[in-house]
Amino acid sequence: MDNNNNVIILGIETSCDETSAAVLANGTDLKSHIISSQIGTHQKYGGVVPEIASREHCLHISQVVAEALGQAGMGFKDLSAVAVTYGPGLVGSLLVGVSAAKAMAYAADIPLIGVNHLEGHVYANFLEHPDLRFPLLALLASGGHTNLIIFRGHLDYEVIGRTRDDAAGEAFDKVARALGFGYPGGPNIQKAAFEGNAAAFDFPRAMLETGSFDFSFSGLKSSVLNTLNRARMKGEVLNTADLAASFQAAVVEVLVQKTLRALEKYPVKTLALAGGVAANSNLRQALQQELDHRGISFIYPSPVYCTDNGAMIALAGYYRFMNDDYASWKLNAVPGLNL
Repeated sequence: MDNNNNVIILGIETSCDETSAAVLANGTDLKSHIISSQIGTHQKYGGVVPEIASREHCLHISQVVAEALGQAGMGFKDLSAVAVTYGPGLVGSLLVGVSAAKAMAYAADIPLIGVNHLEGHVYANFLEHPDLRFPLLALLASGGHTNLIIFRGHLDYEVIGRTRDDAAGEAFDKVARALGFGYPGGPNIQKAAFEGNAAAFDFPRAMLETGSFDFSFSGLKSSVLNTLNRARMKGEVLNTADLAASFQAAVVEVLVQKTLRALEKYPVKTLALAGGVAANSNLRQALQQELDHRGISFIYPSPVYCTDNGAMIALAGYYRFMNDDYASWKLNAVPGLNL
């Protein structure tokens, strides 16, 4: 730890196709933040290729960490701990980050902290809103997960709704591929939807059983794919902008309605949006409109903190450090880790 007894956390994120590292001081002062994205590498394949992703992490992890430390003007001797994503995610990608973090923490003789990637996404909100008050409801919508979470305090939370099959972001990616939009799916669907009619196709909204806050998007995804297949068999050409807009409207409606139901049962003052789908402007606008009527404050991260990043891992790691919640040297990647 440095001479001023500041708490300095190095955060490392390698759960999917971003190699990222950040240095955070005292839970509020982001000294550096580096992201090396692999989007260009995977675009030609229409999605993330796990083996290629892990190799890219191997190539870039040392350089990304060195850049983060350099930008912060610090060395390993200044760090209090190394925090790293250990799940959920792609096992090969996770192993690169976990192995690197172990080596760095061990060599620097400082604690190792394991961070749940999903927890990190929610903590991305605290990077720009450090004075957020509890309790709050978090809607986490990412490539692999869609969760509703009640936060009663730091590290004190309860998952009240989760994905039963396809997550919102996963559905975006699969539908985008079927429509020929390529990877990444979310931004491409949103771009096409601006030109489309959201009422052109009547896609299903799965609300599940009464009182459930869980999510299911597999039926919606299948409905879009079946619509495309039927049209192809008949030799019909459908308007892809209309398809994109109608699909997006269905996803947004489910996310918004489930969130409003949760807010009725858990009357909190703040909703925090998190995850890659949090960058969707239609979702943000729909939530903002509903929450304004109810007098509930609404926050979401800047786009750079919606996607996978080391800053959110550093911040989640900071609160675990302050709680003396360290990982052992046996920390391993857990690709299916839940909250």
